[in-house]
This record gives sequence, structure tokens and C-alpha cells, in this order.
Amino acid sequence: MKILGATIGNCVHTAGILNFLHYAEGFGHKTVFLGMCLTPENLVAKIKAEKPAAVALSYRLTPEVAKRIFQELEQSLKKNKNAVRGVKFLFGGTESVCGVARTFKFFGFVISGNRDMKEIKEFLAGKNAGKTKQATYPQDLASRINHSYPYPLIRHHFGLPSLSATVAGARKIAEAQVLDILSIGPDQNAQEYFFNPGKMNPDRDGAGGVSVRKEADLKKIYQASRCGNYPLVRCYAGTNNLKKWAKMLSETINNAWGAIPIFWYSVLDGRSKRPLEKAIRENQETIRWHADQGIPVEINDSHQWGLRQAHDSLEAATAFLAAINAKKLGVKNYVFQYMFNTPPGISPAMDLAKMLAKKEMVESLVGRNFTVFTLVRAGIASFVSDPDLAKGQLASSILLSLALKPHIVHVVGFSEGDHAASAEEIIESCKIAHGVIKNSLVDWPEMVKNKKVQERKKEVRREASLILSAIEDLGAKLKKKDPLTNSEVLSLTVQTGILDAPHLKGSKFAKGFIETAIVNGKCCVVDPKTKRVISEKARIRELGRWSERSPWKILKKKKEKKS
Repeated sequence: MKILGATIGNCVHTAGILNFLHYAEGFGHKTVFLGMCLTPENLVAKIKAEKPAAVALSYRLTPEVAKRIFQELEQSLKKNKNAVRGVKFLFGGTESVCGVARTFKFFGFVISGNRDMKEIKEFLAGKNAGKTKQATYPQDLASRINHSYPYPLIRHHFGLPSLSATVAGARKIAEAQVLDILSIGPDQNAQEYFFNPGKMNPDRDGAGGVSVRKEADLKKIYQASRCGNYPLVRCYAGTNNLKKWAKMLSETINNAWGAIPIFWYSVLDGRSKRPLEKAIRENQETIRWHADQGIPVEINDSHQWGLRQAHDSLEAATAFLAAINAKKLGVKNYVFQYMFNTPPGISPAMDLAKMLAKKEMVESLVGRNFTVFTLVRAGIASFVSDPDLAKGQLASSILLSLALKPHIVHVVGFSEGDHAASAEEIIESCKIAHGVIKNSLVDWPEMVKNKKVQERKKEVRREASLILSAIEDLGAKLKKKDPLTNSEVLSLTVQTGILDAPHLKGSKFAKGFIETAIVNGKCCVVDPKTKRVISEKARIRELGRWSERSPWKILKKKKEKKS
């Protein structure tokens, strides 16, 4: 369509309107810039001469003067209603002036610099024509991503101890239109004992999230979010009865995707009492259930290991393990989450290198029936309690993570280093994210091409491959097919120490011998005595010498039991 553009009244600020016209040309529209400071009479004359489909106007001065100019323009348009019939009028300016513009009915589209580019994109692409407000916001993950990309979807988790406060907050967040995905965080009582309420400890109600106790509670939160930009809603998985949780979430909140681990929610992390091999098997069954229902799946084992101070190569290996399990279990749309700043102290360059290694390994599995969506986030352990410093940390982490060209940015509220985020703090944190994204989405320097980053990426990939080979060797000794997805083999990788992390020290269910440290910005395995870096090849070779719980002795014991 043909779009005219101008500033009106006494406004000489042309940058905004020229940027809009240039952006519109990218969608195939013909644009004409009429100039600055047009009077209503001059504007109407130009409309008569050019016969446009739309007119985009801008005014960036005081709202009081803008109101008088809009009133004059309104009168002029009424006098010339035949000449302007069918013409769409758009307005852009500061938020204070936009507030005035929204009171004039002849403006069909009003946007300020505070709103995201997706609204302009949707208007220029004609995606909102003839649709209800709710219909303009897709309600499944893949469609919402396709609707928005390359602008990433914004996600934030939310769950206050009080159900009523969470319901009210969900409504406020949706009305603010600052995020696309609201993740409900239930308290630990709910995650572990929702289907066995008699086991709940009332003293722990509200610990870690909202106290949902029945399906109706989830429905209340979901219904509260059915306003604003109608965000997708999802919820943390239960740590017991995972499949029952999954079915309930699908029925109550149209769960956007399920987040199911491979190794966790077991005796390994203490979030349930399920033996490790049984937990792995049940977790895999739950992933397959999601796949059968066509629900996207996230498997977050990689950063769970990272949160326990695991070294970079092990994080990358478990990233591939998670992805290949998802693919073989039938998942079509796979969400992979990259948690930056983990463990604390890792340098930005080495962090990015690790993530690129993960990304290459995970996306090597992409095919006709397996799509990977990239989700990035900041690591909560890196946040300080000072809110001003934390805001800077949030912005810098998002900027670094945008190098992965994500489909989803999981915003971690700046307050999380001190307390769970309120609705107001979530809205502010998401606005910080939008500010970073807007400034870096177009023609930002490519950090991924840094030589040091590329060298470390290759090193992490090489060492991660050694870990995967060790798992395959373990499977061969057990004569198991598909060892990377076999629950018995995967359980043994933890018991033997092929997969290990410092925070598992003292565990009855893991080796817990490994020691790591940040060395030159990298998280590396170090010798417990000398503190010197140990290569992955040397670590795997030495596994049998470090303790009685070696791969070969465990295998020998299993064979003796069978005989």
C-alpha cells in the first residue's frame, strides 16, 4: 500500500517517522515523506493529491500542544471526509503524546517507542486485519515464534506464595503486554506431593512458589492471563507423578511446553525419592507422552549439571544427551535452554564458547521431524541483591545471549538474587530485556566470530565427544543398544563418575569425586591435590583408579548378581 509520512504542527523531529517509512518499505509498501511541520490544511491537500492508503504522523513535543493540533486536524478531516474516506491514520511519538492521540478516534493505530516492534511488524504485514484481539496472538509455541521471529518471545516465571496475589499478578502482567510466555512456579509441596496432599508439610507452604492445591487453582491463574496480549502459559513439572502432572497442565492451562529432565527429580537431587534408573525411565515415558500429544518439550539436564559446578565439557555432553533422547522419544518441537553465567565466575567469552559448542551439537540432530527452538536465560546464581547492580547484570547477560539468535528469551527478574519477583518487578525486568533487544537486533557486531571463542568452542566439543564415547563404551560392555538413551546405562554413567559434579560429593547415588575450578574464565576439572587442570581424556582414563566405585567394578558386580 502507499503510505504518506510527516511530522505535524511545530515538530521538527523527523528521525522516528523516517525510520518507520524505511521499515515499511521492507514489507513492500510504497512510501512518500511529505516533510516536517505540516499544518492540517497542507496535510489534507497532500492526501488529495497522493491518494494514499495510509498516513503516518509524528509529534514529539508537549502533549498539551499536541491535543490542540489533533483537534484542528480532526476538524479538517471532517470538512474533507470524502477526500480522506478509507485512509488509515497512524501515529507515533512519545508515550505522553500517544496517550493524547489514543483519545482521537481517527487514529486507527498509535504506537510509542515504549512498545515493541512486533506491533508495527504485524500492522505492516497485515496480520491483524479482520481478527479479534485474542486471535492476533497465536496460542501454540511454534506459531507464536513464527509470528514474531527474529524478535524473540519473552518469558518470565511467576509464583507468589499467595494464590490470590498470583492470580492478580498474572492479570497485571498480561495487561502490561511485556511478555509472551508466563511460567507458573508452584511451591515445592505442590511439585512433590500435589497428588499425595497428606504428605505435605504445611510449614513449607509457599516455599519456592505459589501454593496450588487443586486443578481449579491453575485454571484461575490461566483465566486471569486471558487479557492484554494473551500470553502462552506453562508450568514447572511435578517431581513425582510426572505424567499425571503433564495431563493436568495440558487440560488446565494449555501448557505451552513441558520441561522434563532425564536424571533429576530423583534421589540424585532429593526432589523425589525415586531411584535413579526408575526416575530416568519414568521421565522418558513422560517425554514420550508429550511427544504423542504434540506438545513441545524442554529437557534441562545440561544446566542442572552446570548449577552443580560441572565442567564445561560435561555440560555440552549432557546437552547432546538430552537432545538425542528427545528426538528418539518422538519430540517434534524441542526447546533447548542455554543458561548463561553458570557457574558464577565463567567469563563472557568462555561462556559464549560453551554455549556455541552446545548449540552445534544439539542442532546437529535437526531434521524434517525434529526442530530445535533456542531459549536463553541468565543464571540466577550470578545475580547480586543490589537491585541497581542486578539490572545491569540482567541487561549484560541478555546482550551476550542474543549472540545465539534465540527464539525465546527467558528473563530472570533483577530481584531474584534477593527475593521472588513481584508482578511489578517482572514488568520492569521484561522492559529492560526489550530495551536490550531493540538496540541489538539489527546489525550488531558478531561476537561469535571472536577467535578465542571459536578455539574454546572446538575444544569443548572435542572433550564432550570423549564423554559421549565413554558412555557408548559403557553400553557396549553391558551389551545394550542405543546406550545414550538406555536408562540402565545412563544410571551407570552417574554411578561410575562418567557424569559427575562437585555438588554431588557425599551422595550415596553418585560418585561425587570430581573437583572443578574456574581457570582462565573456563570451568575445568582440576586435580584435587595440585589444582592443575586435568584434560577430559585423562579424567576418563583415571576413573577406574580414583575409587572403589569404578566402571569396571560396578559392571563386575552387576554380572555376578545376574549369574
